[in-house]
Amino acid sequence: MARSAMVYVRQSTADQVVNNHESRRRQYGLAKRAKALGWAAIEVIDDDLGRSGSGIARPGFEKLLAAICEGRVGAVVSIEASRLARNGRDWHTLLEFCGLVGTLIIDEDGVYEPRDPNDRLLLGMKGTMSEMELSLFRQRSLEALKQKARRGELFLTVAVGYLKARHDRIEKDPDRRIQEAISLVFSKFTELQTVRQVLLWMRQEHLPLPATGYDADGRTVTWKLPVYNTLHHILTNPIYAGAYAFGRTRSCIRLADGRKKIVRGFRKERAAWDTLILDHHAGYIGWAEFERNQRLISDNANGKGFMSRGAVRRGEALLAGLFRCGHCGRKLHVAYSGESGSSGRYHCRGAQFNHGGASCISFGGMRVDRAVGDEVIERLQPLGVEAALAALETRRNEAAEKRRQLDLALEQARYEVARARRQYDAVDPDNRLVAAELEQRWNERLRAVQTLEQERDTTAADPRLPFTPPER
Repeated sequence: MARSAMVYVRQSTADQVVNNHESRRRQYGLAKRAKALGWAAIEVIDDDLGRSGSGIARPGFEKLLAAICEGRVGAVVSIEASRLARNGRDWHTLLEFCGLVGTLIIDEDGVYEPRDPNDRLLLGMKGTMSEMELSLFRQRSLEALKQKARRGELFLTVAVGYLKARHDRIEKDPDRRIQEAISLVFSKFTELQTVRQVLLWMRQEHLPLPATGYDADGRTVTWKLPVYNTLHHILTNPIYAGAYAFGRTRSCIRLADGRKKIVRGFRKERAAWDTLILDHHAGYIGWAEFERNQRLISDNANGKGFMSRGAVRRGEALLAGLFRCGHCGRKLHVAYSGESGSSGRYHCRGAQFNHGGASCISFGGMRVDRAVGDEVIERLQPLGVEAALAALETRRNEAAEKRRQLDLALEQARYEVARARRQYDAVDPDNRLVAAELEQRWNERLRAVQTLEQERDTTAADPRLPFTPPER
């Protein structure tokens, strides 16, 4: 009784912390129970609010164990065994330490002495039931989610470009700017054939993509220049092909510092997906085009597969990635030398890597590149004028696409100006603190419109116009 009584408070999720106030009140109220039992020094440990008791890192529980080992704790008070631990390792570690130093365990049902065999048996059963209860909760919840997913009605998150129409359906975002921006990603990938080239083109043309976020007002859309992962996610997500997919990733459990660590996001093969429903909703592309894109992205990956083609990489060699060794079948590497580093040499190191032997083959690339280049030019020379005209037409289309995106951005920016003006007009002019802030926002929207108008005028002045018949 001369030691402290530790009241351990825990709720499993942040949602419970926000909404389940009564459970938290009951747990904090245990301090009065400890005081009624005779303890004068009472300490409340609530560092683990919003943390699961299934085995993840819990600083509050670690603090409790450290205090017990130091002999400062006379009793551990909790509302029930499940608050202290939801796994056998933590629960039995707690019982072992309490038994060694003579610490009591108190819950709403009674007071237990871990050194007493009968009490220890009862505590062990409570811990086992708590762990089993968590497994049953998880199993029921997962099965309910999977059953809803089999019907195509489960939406934990909604990809950008779509909105929830009802609780079990989605539809395209009615914002034309968002729709055309996402459609542009797929059309440019069809043209350029690699994710990286689409990324470089969009950043070069300063074309942003929408991104979803959440704040106090709910779901919001912001526009920013894309990164590689954003484009890769759009191009590989089957939702844009009108398909509903669930269970595309899996989790892996590892041990870190003696505790369980869950690592999520490991992709599964398509055959292992839990659910795939085609023609589930309106898509931006068809399923056939989606599958073609996946094959192309997979084929562009360098070093991911023995027979993968690989994307074009930098370097002066004309045939990098196209040659294979006639002995082992592996791709030939290119080594550059010379004063400017532009003299390439093709070589295979398959035998050296696998058997420790000499390189399979090695030869200079200058004559081979020249011979193949001459042959390619000779074959394509009759098509040169048509190819040049097609390239100029492609450039003109790109300019038109950029102008279209700027027009949509300008239309939205002008709406934001009108909205900021209405907010400014609605405020009491005597309330200068609010009026000044709204005036500043209005000016910011006006500057954004001015910037977009200047950029649109610059793009319109670009002489990327179709040729007249005499010019052709």
